[in-house]
Amino acid sequence: MNDAKIQATIQESIATKQRFLDQCTPSLRSLCELAVATLQRGGKILLCGNGGSSCDAAHAAGELVGWFETKQRRAYAAIALGQQVPTLTAIGNDAGYEHVFAREVEAIGRPGDLLIGFTTSGGSKNVVAALRQARSQGLATAVLCGEKRGAALEFADCAVQVPSTNTARIQECHLVCVHIMCAACEAALGA
Repeated sequence: MNDAKIQATIQESIATKQRFLDQCTPSLRSLCELAVATLQRGGKILLCGNGGSSCDAAHAAGELVGWFETKQRRAYAAIALGQQVPTLTAIGNDAGYEHVFAREVEAIGRPGDLLIGFTTSGGSKNVVAALRQARSQGLATAVLCGEKRGAALEFADCAVQVPSTNTARIQECHLVCVHIMCAACEAALGA
Protein backbone atom coordinates (compact mmCIF):
# COMPACT_ATOMS: atom_id res chain seq x y z
CA MET A 1 0.00 0.00 0.00
CA ASN A 2 1.44 3.37 -0.96
CA ASP A 3 1.56 6.48 1.19
CA ALA A 4 -1.34 8.12 -0.63
CA LYS A 5 -3.64 5.16 0.08
CA ILE A 6 -2.57 5.04 3.73
CA GLN A 7 -3.23 8.76 4.13
CA ALA A 8 -6.61 8.48 2.37
CA THR A 9 -7.66 5.68 4.72
CA ILE A 10 -6.68 7.70 7.78
CA GLN A 11 -8.49 10.78 6.41
CA GLU A 12 -11.62 8.66 5.84
CA SER A 13 -11.39 7.42 9.43
CA ILE A 14 -11.04 10.98 10.73
CA ALA A 15 -14.01 12.17 8.62
CA THR A 16 -16.16 9.31 9.93
CA LYS A 17 -15.22 10.09 13.51
CA GLN A 18 -16.07 13.76 12.97
CA ARG A 19 -19.56 12.80 11.72
CA PHE A 20 -19.79 10.38 14.67
CA LEU A 21 -18.91 13.23 17.06
CA ASP A 22 -21.40 15.59 15.42
CA GLN A 23 -24.30 13.10 15.33
CA CYS A 24 -23.89 10.45 18.03
CA THR A 25 -23.05 12.22 21.29
CA PRO A 26 -26.66 12.07 22.62
CA SER A 27 -27.09 8.36 21.84
CA LEU A 28 -23.66 7.56 23.26
CA ARG A 29 -24.56 9.45 26.45
CA SER A 30 -27.75 7.33 26.66
CA LEU A 31 -25.70 4.14 26.28
CA CYS A 32 -23.40 5.25 29.10
CA GLU A 33 -26.35 6.10 31.35
CA LEU A 34 -27.94 2.71 30.64
CA ALA A 35 -24.71 0.84 31.41
CA VAL A 36 -24.09 2.78 34.62
CA ALA A 37 -27.70 2.31 35.81
CA THR A 38 -27.49 -1.42 35.10
CA LEU A 39 -24.35 -1.85 37.18
CA GLN A 40 -25.57 0.46 39.96
CA ARG A 41 -28.65 -1.70 40.52
CA GLY A 42 -26.60 -4.91 40.57
CA GLY A 43 -27.33 -6.05 37.03
CA LYS A 44 -24.83 -7.37 34.55
CA ILE A 45 -23.95 -6.30 31.03
CA LEU A 46 -24.16 -8.98 28.33
CA LEU A 47 -22.52 -8.23 24.99
CA CYS A 48 -22.57 -9.99 21.62
CA GLY A 49 -21.48 -9.64 18.03
CA ASN A 50 -19.94 -11.54 15.11
CA GLY A 51 -16.37 -11.47 13.81
CA GLY A 52 -14.70 -8.16 14.67
CA SER A 53 -17.83 -7.18 16.58
CA SER A 54 -17.38 -10.28 18.73
CA CYS A 55 -13.93 -8.95 19.54
CA ASP A 56 -15.46 -5.57 20.45
CA ALA A 57 -17.91 -7.35 22.78
CA ALA A 58 -15.09 -9.32 24.41
CA HIS A 59 -12.95 -6.16 24.67
CA ALA A 60 -15.75 -4.33 26.49
CA ALA A 61 -16.32 -7.24 28.89
CA GLY A 62 -12.60 -7.41 29.61
CA GLU A 63 -12.39 -3.70 30.38
CA LEU A 64 -15.43 -3.88 32.68
CA VAL A 65 -14.50 -7.05 34.57
CA GLY A 66 -10.81 -6.15 34.69
CA TRP A 67 -10.38 -2.41 34.56
CA PHE A 68 -10.17 0.38 32.06
CA GLU A 69 -8.25 3.31 33.57
CA THR A 70 -9.00 2.94 37.28
CA LYS A 71 -6.80 0.12 38.57
CA GLN A 72 -8.06 0.02 42.15
CA ARG A 73 -11.75 -0.75 41.76
CA ARG A 74 -14.14 -3.64 42.09
CA ALA A 75 -14.94 -5.76 39.06
CA TYR A 76 -18.09 -4.88 37.12
CA ALA A 77 -20.36 -7.73 35.99
CA ALA A 78 -20.02 -8.20 32.22
CA ILE A 79 -20.06 -11.25 29.95
CA ALA A 80 -19.26 -11.48 26.24
CA LEU A 81 -21.58 -14.09 24.72
CA GLY A 82 -20.37 -16.63 22.19
CA GLN A 83 -16.90 -16.96 23.72
CA GLN A 84 -17.37 -20.54 24.99
CA VAL A 85 -16.60 -22.63 21.90
CA PRO A 86 -18.38 -25.83 23.06
CA THR A 87 -21.55 -23.87 23.84
CA LEU A 88 -21.33 -21.89 20.60
CA THR A 89 -20.81 -24.96 18.41
CA ALA A 90 -23.43 -27.08 20.19
CA ILE A 91 -26.13 -24.44 19.80
CA GLY A 92 -25.05 -23.65 16.25
CA ASN A 93 -25.07 -27.32 15.27
CA ASP A 94 -28.27 -28.33 17.04
CA ALA A 95 -30.45 -25.25 16.66
CA GLY A 96 -28.75 -23.04 14.06
CA TYR A 97 -26.24 -20.23 14.26
CA GLU A 98 -28.98 -17.62 14.48
CA HIS A 99 -29.79 -18.93 18.00
CA VAL A 100 -26.30 -18.91 19.56
CA PHE A 101 -26.65 -15.64 21.48
CA ALA A 102 -30.38 -15.88 22.24
CA ARG A 103 -29.89 -19.22 23.96
CA GLU A 104 -27.18 -17.75 26.20
CA VAL A 105 -29.42 -14.77 27.01
CA GLU A 106 -32.18 -17.21 27.93
CA ALA A 107 -29.80 -19.05 30.27
CA ILE A 108 -28.15 -16.15 32.08
CA GLY A 109 -30.11 -12.98 31.35
CA ARG A 110 -32.25 -11.57 34.16
CA PRO A 111 -34.51 -8.51 34.48
CA GLY A 112 -32.27 -5.58 35.37
CA ASP A 113 -29.48 -6.75 33.06
CA LEU A 114 -28.46 -5.02 29.84
CA LEU A 115 -27.73 -6.68 26.49
CA ILE A 116 -25.55 -4.71 24.09
CA GLY A 117 -25.52 -6.04 20.53
CA PHE A 118 -22.79 -5.04 18.08
CA THR A 119 -23.83 -5.34 14.42
CA THR A 120 -22.30 -3.13 11.76
CA SER A 121 -25.18 -3.93 9.39
CA GLY A 122 -27.86 -3.60 12.05
CA GLY A 123 -29.32 -6.87 10.84
CA SER A 124 -27.20 -9.78 12.08
CA LYS A 125 -29.82 -12.49 12.63
CA ASN A 126 -28.23 -13.90 15.77
CA VAL A 127 -27.85 -10.45 17.35
CA VAL A 128 -31.46 -9.58 16.48
CA ALA A 129 -32.62 -12.90 18.00
CA ALA A 130 -30.64 -12.16 21.18
CA LEU A 131 -32.17 -8.69 21.45
CA ARG A 132 -35.65 -10.14 20.94
CA GLN A 133 -34.97 -12.76 23.64
CA ALA A 134 -33.61 -10.11 26.00
CA ARG A 135 -36.73 -7.98 25.54
CA SER A 136 -38.96 -10.99 26.28
CA GLN A 137 -37.09 -11.54 29.55
CA GLY A 138 -37.20 -7.93 30.72
CA LEU A 139 -33.60 -6.95 29.97
CA ALA A 140 -32.70 -3.48 28.74
CA THR A 141 -31.23 -3.49 25.24
CA ALA A 142 -28.76 -1.42 23.27
CA VAL A 143 -27.37 -1.68 19.75
CA LEU A 144 -24.15 -0.36 18.28
CA CYS A 145 -24.47 -0.38 14.51
CA GLY A 146 -23.89 1.58 11.32
CA GLU A 147 -26.23 3.97 9.55
CA LYS A 148 -28.37 1.27 7.89
CA ARG A 149 -31.76 0.76 9.54
CA GLY A 150 -31.52 -2.93 10.32
CA ALA A 151 -33.93 -5.11 12.27
CA ALA A 152 -31.86 -4.78 15.46
CA LEU A 153 -33.12 -1.22 15.94
CA GLU A 154 -36.65 -2.57 16.45
CA PHE A 155 -35.50 -4.21 19.70
CA ALA A 156 -33.20 -1.47 21.02
CA ASP A 157 -33.93 0.80 23.96
CA CYS A 158 -30.83 2.72 22.89
CA ALA A 159 -29.03 2.73 19.54
CA VAL A 160 -25.71 4.28 18.61
CA GLN A 161 -25.73 4.46 14.81
CA VAL A 162 -22.32 5.32 13.39
CA PRO A 163 -22.87 7.47 10.27
CA SER A 164 -21.14 5.12 7.85
CA THR A 165 -21.69 1.96 5.81
CA ASN A 166 -18.00 1.00 5.84
CA THR A 167 -17.50 -1.91 8.25
CA ALA A 168 -13.96 -0.91 9.27
CA ARG A 169 -14.94 2.69 9.98
CA ILE A 170 -18.02 1.57 11.95
CA GLN A 171 -15.94 -0.81 14.06
CA GLU A 172 -13.38 1.91 14.75
CA CYS A 173 -16.17 4.07 16.17
CA HIS A 174 -17.58 1.13 18.13
CA LEU A 175 -14.22 0.85 19.90
CA VAL A 176 -14.53 4.53 20.84
CA CYS A 177 -18.01 3.74 22.22
CA VAL A 178 -16.60 0.88 24.31
CA HIS A 179 -13.89 3.09 25.80
CA ILE A 180 -16.29 5.96 26.56
CA MET A 181 -18.79 3.58 28.16
CA CYS A 182 -16.09 1.99 30.32
CA ALA A 183 -14.79 5.41 31.38
CA ALA A 184 -18.32 6.49 32.27
CA CYS A 185 -18.84 3.37 34.40
CA GLU A 186 -15.60 3.96 36.27
CA ALA A 187 -16.38 7.65 36.79
CA ALA A 188 -19.85 6.90 38.17
CA LEU A 189 -19.15 3.71 40.13
CA GLY A 190 -15.55 4.18 41.19
CA ALA A 191 -14.12 1.60 43.54
